Amino acid sequence: MSRFLMMFAALIMAFSFPAMADTRIGVVDLRQALFSSDDAKTFSESLQKDFAGDEARVREAQEAARKLQERLEKDGAMMNESERNKLSGEFQEKVKEFNFLKQRLDSTVNQRKQAFLEQARPEVDAAVKELLDENDLDLILPSEAVVYVKPEMNLTSQLLEKLNR
Repeated sequence: MSRFLMMFAALIMAFSFPAMADTRIGVVDLRQALFSSDDAKTFSESLQKDFAGDEARVREAQEAARKLQERLEKDGAMMNESERNKLSGEFQEKVKEFNFLKQRLDSTVNQRKQAFLEQARPEVDAAVKELLDENDLDLILPSEAVVYVKPEMNLTSQLLEKLNR
């Protein structure tokens, strides 16, 4: 939230001071540029390969739980109480297994993504600085902080080109 407030304050200052009437502002979609880069595509492919087995186990647990639930709904009324309780227990165990596997996978993937973002940060910062200098800009704002921008001031494609060098 403080980042948004800083951006908002910078925007207000840029438009409020007459001496800054010639302020040049560019806009970039950092997320789009970073995740469209060649490095991000390579990282994504690597992530899919590394976790294909884990994803398969999560899907298997989900499918097994779904089948047990269907069986309970379809045949539960005809089962005696002990059979129904046994099947219900199996279903609960599969749901727990699914939740555990899914949470572990999500956590591991998120950690790897965060590491990628931290690794890419210096390169992104350098590319943004180059954009600032090459386009003679005073300020570059993230697109999330902007309501509208003229297409010629959206520098996302230029940022992507720099990241792909």
